[in-house]
Amino acid sequence: MPAVSAWQIDEYLEGLEPEQRNALQHLREMILEVVPEGEEGLAYGVPAVRLGDDVVAGFAAAKTHLSYFPHSGWVLSQLADEVADYSTSKGTLRFSPDNPLPMSLVRKLVDERRFEIANGRT
Repeated sequence: MPAVSAWQIDEYLEGLEPEQRNALQHLREMILEVVPEGEEGLAYGVPAVRLGDDVVAGFAAAKTHLSYFPHSGWVLSQLADEVADYSTSKGTLRFSPDNPLPMSLVRKLVDERRFEIANGRT
């Protein structure tokens, strides 16, 4: 992922409806709190945070929902009980501005991805 300035992610967020923007900005802040050494950038055209060459978390807005991307096909299956109240696919957790992800879940998602990376499951 090429280096991207935080202002480019700010531009992405500015293009969203206020409710989506506020929810994703809050998610961004939570991710950076969990990974303060993380580097912001774009991965697959959406905001993401990486450690070195590995993306640990990403997020985006769609017309009908918001998405959290663990950039892994493994993380969500490992946290199936914790994400059971959300719509998921192999690599996407969907939520709404009215039902944002709690800090405790964001921490688990990022920690699980970091565990995966540390154990060579990238």
